[in-house]
Amino acid sequence: MAVGGFAIGTGEFVIMGLLPDVAADLGVTIPQAGHLISTYALGVVIGAPVLAALCARMQRRRLLVALMACFALGNVASAAVPGFAAVSAFRFLAGVPHGAYLGVASLVAASLVPPHRRAQAVGRVLLGLTAATLTGVPLATWIGQAFGWRAAFVFVGAIGALCAVLVWRFVPRSPGDREASPLRELGALRSRQVLLTLAVGAIGGGGLFCVFSYVTPIMTEVAGVQATWMPAVLALFGIGMVSGNVVGARLADRSLERTIGGVLVWNALAIGAFVVAAHAPWSAMPNVLLIGTGVALAPALQIRLMDVAGEAQTLAAALNHSAFNVANALGAWLGGMAIDAGLGWTSTGWIGALLATTGFGIFAVTAMDARRAAAG
Repeated sequence: MAVGGFAIGTGEFVIMGLLPDVAADLGVTIPQAGHLISTYALGVVIGAPVLAALCARMQRRRLLVALMACFALGNVASAAVPGFAAVSAFRFLAGVPHGAYLGVASLVAASLVPPHRRAQAVGRVLLGLTAATLTGVPLATWIGQAFGWRAAFVFVGAIGALCAVLVWRFVPRSPGDREASPLRELGALRSRQVLLTLAVGAIGGGGLFCVFSYVTPIMTEVAGVQATWMPAVLALFGIGMVSGNVVGARLADRSLERTIGGVLVWNALAIGAFVVAAHAPWSAMPNVLLIGTGVALAPALQIRLMDVAGEAQTLAAALNHSAFNVANALGAWLGGMAIDAGLGWTSTGWIGALLATTGFGIFAVTAMDARRAAAG
């Protein structure tokens, strides 16, 4: 299942390292090419709740295979079609199975371990997603630079196809929820705790993507890093993500609330520091690693959603990834707006820190609301 996360992570993040190449080939500006990031994220946001609600009864191994096959086809099609509009359409379709796959895989993983190790089990699935930034994204970026950006998406499609085969061969059969219905699953959206938790991820997680979406032009134009070093920069971000995922999952199993709050504060500080650190390679590159550790928020919020969603487990698990892709789209959009407005590449750091701080404020409201509800 982690191989699927690896494919998804590579497919989602590789375009960030190839934005100048994509923009030049499709005849658009770099901020306009950044809309492809938002388009993919929109596919995740829409696809996750729809597929989770419609497919909750489906046998989970079969569902995982179908979702990954669709993801693979969407990426290959993204590489094959001409023109910005067509590429945008297939980036959207490639994103549709993303959240449902990771959500269902998280449910299967959590069902295989004792309750006190659920976050670590989910973290192992998400480890594929974070490991992609360490190895998959730099490798795909190199492929894209050497053979054209379209070759990178063919590579992603091949990993997705391999994952579908591996899941069918090795993942145990896991029944769906026979009592599930679209109305019952969507009923989770009436829960204030579910909505507030989703808002924490959607806004608080946006800061990381605000910076990372434009990391290539920031590092080359501001820090003075040569383009040939960008795979190494992306690998540093990957090291941060892998470390954050592992540590965050362990901390979440010990104290879920403190982990979420602490990571949001850490994100605001690390992202805000990039405004200054981005002006030199020796400070910008370590700061990129630190920003990557902010992904520690993901497994913690995944478990919290499972805890507050009641019977709508499939939808809750999938919506976590919708929230993070709202964060992806929001961060890329706000960062692009700031750059287009002439505020400079490093303005993404200020905006990212503000998003993380706002996420912490929402989480504080979420925690107080939960305490009031528990008190009766």
